[in-house]
Parts: sequence; C-alpha cells; structure tokens
Amino acid sequence: MEFCDGFGDHFRLQTRDVLRQSKQYLSGLMQARKKNMERMAEVVPESDEQALQHFLSNSNWDERRVLDQVALDADALLGGTDESALLIDESGITKKGTKSVGVARQWNGRLGKVDNCQVGVYAALSRGSLSTLLDTRLYLPASWAKDKERCGAAGVPNRARCVKSKPELALEMVRHNRRLGVRFSWVGMDGLYGKDPALLRALEGDGETFMADVHKDQRIYVEDPRPCVPASAPGRGRKRTRPVAQRDCVRVDEWTRAQPDAAWTRVTLRDSTKGKLQVEVLHQRVWLWDGKEDQARHWHLIVRREVKARDEIKYSLSNAAPDAPVQCLAQMQGQRYWVERSFQDGKSQAGLDQYQARGWKAWHHHMALVMMAMLFMLKERIAQQEDHPLLSCADIETLLAHFLPRRDVGVDEVIRQMEVRHHKRQASIDSAYAKQQLE
Repeated sequence: MEFCDGFGDHFRLQTRDVLRQSKQYLSGLMQARKKNMERMAEVVPESDEQALQHFLSNSNWDERRVLDQVALDADALLGGTDESALLIDESGITKKGTKSVGVARQWNGRLGKVDNCQVGVYAALSRGSLSTLLDTRLYLPASWAKDKERCGAAGVPNRARCVKSKPELALEMVRHNRRLGVRFSWVGMDGLYGKDPALLRALEGDGETFMADVHKDQRIYVEDPRPCVPASAPGRGRKRTRPVAQRDCVRVDEWTRAQPDAAWTRVTLRDSTKGKLQVEVLHQRVWLWDGKEDQARHWHLIVRREVKARDEIKYSLSNAAPDAPVQCLAQMQGQRYWVERSFQDGKSQAGLDQYQARGWKAWHHHMALVMMAMLFMLKERIAQQEDHPLLSCADIETLLAHFLPRRDVGVDEVIRQMEVRHHKRQASIDSAYAKQQLE
C-alpha cells in the first residue's frame, strides 16, 4: 500500500491544493525528525513552509469529516467483535506562553504534575493488542471559555465557548461514535472519568457497557443500601425529603485490605514480550449509590494487583452482565493499557505532540492528520501480520522515511536551508531588541 493511497476519500470534495498539501503534511510527519513546518519543508519535495502553515491554520477543510472517515476505516479493521472497545483517556501537551488555544496551568498526566499545557480528551478503538486513535476534543479551561477576546483571537467557534468537563467531552465522543456506526462492545476509562457518577449513569442509561477505573477512596456498599426517606417526627421540623442509606458504605481500599489471601484469583491477561502477563484479582458484586437515586446500582468491583508488586493495586467498576466471568472482566480492565500505547505511538512516530499551531482550527487539523497517519500504520501492521508479526509503528516510520520521495539535499540545498534558518533567527533577535527600545 502506498502511504498516501486513499487520502482522497478522507478529503473528498476538497480542492487539489488541499489534497496535495495534506499528502505533503502527512509525508512530513513520517520523514522529518522534528514535525514542524520548517523541518517538513526541508525534506518533503515541492513543499513550502508557508503553504503548509496556511494548510494547517487557515485552509477551510472540515476536520470532523476527516475524523469520521478515520473512525469508520478503523471500525472496519477493529470493530464488531466482543473484544472491540472504545478507550477514553486524556493527554497533556506542554506549551510555552499564553496564546496557544486552551493552554493553562493544569494537570499534565505525561509529566505527572501541573504544567503549562494543552489537554485533549481522546478516544481510541481497540481490539486485542491493536488500537488506534480516532477522535478527540480539546479541553477548554474556564479561563478561556469566559474570555471572549482570547477565544476570538484563537478562532474558537461560538458553539465551543463554554465550560465542559472532561467527562462531558468523553460522553460526547462515545455518543458521537456510536451514532456514526463505530462498533464497540464496551467503553474503558481511567479514574478521572470513573469517579464521575453522572458519566457512569449516563453511559448505563444509553445502554453502554463500561469498565471504569476508580480511586482508592471510592465508596461502595457490600449490601443493598435500600435508600429511603426517613419518617418525620410528628410535629417536629420540616418534612424529610432526602433519602438515606440503610447500610454503611466502605472505601474500596479498606474493603480490599480486609479480604483474605484465599480470595484472590490468579488470572493470565495476555501473552507479552516478557512471557505471560499474570495478575491477581478480587471480584465482588457491590452497590453504588449517589445519594439521590431511588435505588442503588448493582455493579462489578474488580481489584487487581501485580504478582510481584502487591502494593500496586487498581480498582475498577463495571456494569457488565451480572454473570460475566472474572477472566473476562480482568481482561477488560487490562485493555486500557493499549490507549497508552496509542499515545506513545502517536507522539513518538506520528508527531501528535509536535506542531506549530496556536489556533483552534490548526490544533484540530493537526490531530485529524496524525490520526490518519496512525490509521495507515495500523493497516500496515494488520496486512503484514503473518509475515512480520513484530512489525511496529516505529518500524513503519523508519521504512517510510527511507522510501518516500525526499527532497534532494546537496551542498547548495544544505547551505540554503542554513541561511533561511539564520535569517529567521536574526529577525527574531532584531524584533526582541526593537521591543526593548519601545519599553
């Protein structure tokens, strides 16, 4: 398969210039060591830095149509099986300054700390050890959503100038891809989303099955709390209207510590490069109550610990069928690993976190193109699975960088590129000195 084969389907009804520049940008994602316009233009034949920047930031092509086509193509490869899952996660991308759309001091999971960054919520379609990103929403902090001038400068459309939580964005993606026709059997999420009662109840209300990680302080009931409104004392105070649980709740970590060693079950999750991946699992049907509903929800609690590191414990809730086997539940819980691999491939091989883009349109255009590149790599891995079962995204990037047409870089071209870089750096220096003189 040629790298750019089929891109016309993703960019149908667009101009020839848009199609040509999309191929150049995608080629640049594979060929350039740094995935910015300047480096791309240095290696991709007949490309131009300014034209690529215009294509990303100003060209009027619809990234939603591209993403939807990527999602449908991914579904044809990975959807429609009991193993097919839509995995939700967020990723932070470090940025300097204050002008990049959505940038703020906020939690960056990749660094494990609060940092100046942009945060996107992403969806990946997964089946077994294969997965690819197919949708995203940019998280817009309140400091942005409430600032009309700032949103206007970054090109944020009016419909997006509102505060939406990350769980709300996740629910949007689940519903959008379900309407689109993407076939997944369940939804997987980490603790940021699992701790949101409204999200889990909305998913169940939609008829979705979920496996959601929760934090160690999650409260559960080991018996039905049977919430009811207590009778009011005659002639005393206002009539009671709020329901009260008839049982005590307990934290999941406290419940876990109280379980005997015999309660843990050894489960093999999958084959890995270091042998069979085995974990120990606790399973219990528990009740969850949000303090408002007439009845508590009766869900699965899955607790997992590593065989050789028993202090590493993960807690998850699932509304899977009551008779779902423990082995199946444990594998569903472990499947979320593959969205992390998708982020790793996207950032290391496809430039997910490398872009020259400040505006709303440019950010979404870049993400759509990255997901197209990741889709191509997924197709190649599947096509070559029999002959090359260990083929990785890194291998494909290396092969493409070698075989794609490349700008002829002789001595004259090397000197020209160096002079262009020097000219830009000098212009930046001159601008800085000019600003100082005006202060």
